[in-house]
Amino acid sequence: MRTGGGDKDLMDPGVGPSMAPSVRVLLFATARTAVGRSELDWPVPPSGLPAGALAAELAAAHPRLAPVLKASRLVRNGVPVGRPSARIRPGDEFAIHPPYGGG
Repeated sequence: MRTGGGDKDLMDPGVGPSMAPSVRVLLFATARTAVGRSELDWPVPPSGLPAGALAAELAAAHPRLAPVLKASRLVRNGVPVGRPSARIRPGDEFAIHPPYGGG
């Protein structure tokens, strides 16, 4: 886990850096706005957890994110997550890409 300055280096629950296994959650566009940050280090069990469960945990911790997740593409390590049962493991990068607009 990273340490150092800046709010993106802290675990989301506000307890500060730890050695707990985690995934790096990247938040884009309206997901970033809903959470108020562009990145989270989210604790996960050593065996990981399904993408759907991770999304549910994030929605529970950040209620404004819940409606955004319904329309978002979830991406693990640069590859779209094809099913909610896909395993997200410690050290993975988990990105939330809501629909984008503009041109």
